[in-house]
Amino acid sequence: MVVIVMGVSGSGKTTIGRLLAESLEWSFVDGDDRHPQSNLDKMRRGLALTDEDREPWLLHLQAEIRRWLASSRDVVLACSALKASYRTRLVIDPSLVRLVYLAGPYSLMAQRLKGRSGHFFPDELLASQYAALEEPVGALVVDASQRPDDIVRQVRIGLGLSSPRAGR
Repeated sequence: MVVIVMGVSGSGKTTIGRLLAESLEWSFVDGDDRHPQSNLDKMRRGLALTDEDREPWLLHLQAEIRRWLASSRDVVLACSALKASYRTRLVIDPSLVRLVYLAGPYSLMAQRLKGRSGHFFPDELLASQYAALEEPVGALVVDASQRPDDIVRQVRIGLGLSSPRAGR
C-alpha cells in the first residue's frame, strides 16, 4: 500500500509522513527529494512551478508508485499533490494508494514557513499553492493544526491501519 500525505507547504507532510511510516514500520519517501534540480532552483528564486515544470516529477513519482505496488512495498509518500490532475496520475489504484490531506488555514501555514530555515521553498510562494490547490475528493482530511501524534493516530484509524504491516 502507498499512503500519500498531501497538502500545501507548511502543512506537515514530511513530519507526519515520517512519523506515520515509523509507526507502521513502512518506508518513507519525501516527494520533494524527487524534484529535478531545475525545479528546486526555480522555487528557491521565488518562482512558482508550472504544470510543465511538474511533469517529469509527476512521471517519476508515478513510476515509483508502480514499482512499490508491484513489489508489495508499503510506503508513505509526502507529496503536495495540489491538483486533481496530479492525484489522478499518482492514485494508480484507489484500493492500494490512499490520500491523506493535511488541511489548514493560510495563516497557520504562513506562520510555520516563517519559522522554518534551510528549506528550498520560500514562504512567498505559499499563496500560489493555495491558488493551485484543488481540495481532494475521497481523501482522509485531517486538521493540520493538531499535534503530530494525534494526526498520526487519526490517520491510522481513518485508514484502518491499526497495526504494523497493516497495508499488506
